[in-house]
Order: sequence, then structure tokens, then C-alpha cells
Amino acid sequence: MSILQICERDPVAVSLETSVADAIRCMLKARVGAVVVVDSERVVAGIFTERDVLKRLALSGRNPDATPVREMMTTPVELATEETGEAEALAVMLERHYRHLPVVDHKGRLLGMLALRHVLEARIDDLVQRLEAAQNQHRVI
Repeated sequence: MSILQICERDPVAVSLETSVADAIRCMLKARVGAVVVVDSERVVAGIFTERDVLKRLALSGRNPDATPVREMMTTPVELATEETGEAEALAVMLERHYRHLPVVDHKGRLLGMLALRHVLEARIDDLVQRLEAAQNQHRVI
């Protein structure tokens, strides 16, 4: 299964010039923990996460309304492609302690955002289906 089938296909994305305050507002409005930072061609330039708010902004004394997100984002960012398998994406996320992984095309343009919860939900759905099938098979016998 392609990770595009389980990821957010319309992820929250902001431009490099978006203020940190506006990026945070986007995250709050969408109820997500990260936004993808893209250039004018929608090529992924970085990612701005709750962790960036804590590590880079919270105690910096910088004005979030006057600070562009490009100065606080994480870059380079780990990316997945359409060819990245679900297990491979999960392994990267767990190994590197990421909760979000942008999915891009072969030119680096944003296609979606994979969140750890997407992978877990897909795994849980699969497990539930297997358990139900096993229970139904057991009842038939």
C-alpha cells in the first residue's frame, strides 16, 4: 500500500515568508502538530513543528509576528516519496523521533503529510480486520 493512501493529502503548508505567529495559528486552526514550509513551487523547504516552537522560539525573546518561519523551521527535513513503504516510513519516524513526514514527488513538491497517527490507525485497522476474520472463521467451524 502506498503511504499516499493513508497520509493527509491536503496538508497544512505555509510559505517561507509566513510569520511564526501565523504558522502557529495555522497549526492551531487545523489541530495539527506541524506545518510544511514550501517555496513558490510547493517544493518542501522545511518543516515547522511544536518542537520547533519549544526549542527555537519559546525562550528566544523573538517576536513571533515579526519572525519568518524560515528562521525557525527544521531543515533539512526528512522526506518520504510515493515509493516509500509504510514499514519504512514507520521505522524512520520511530528511529528519529519524528511524528510527521512530508511526502513529495520526484521534484520535491509536496504531495501529503504522513503523521505517526496515520500509520498507527492503518495498522490498527488491519489488525481489527484480521481479528474479525479469524473470529468469523472460528464461528464457521
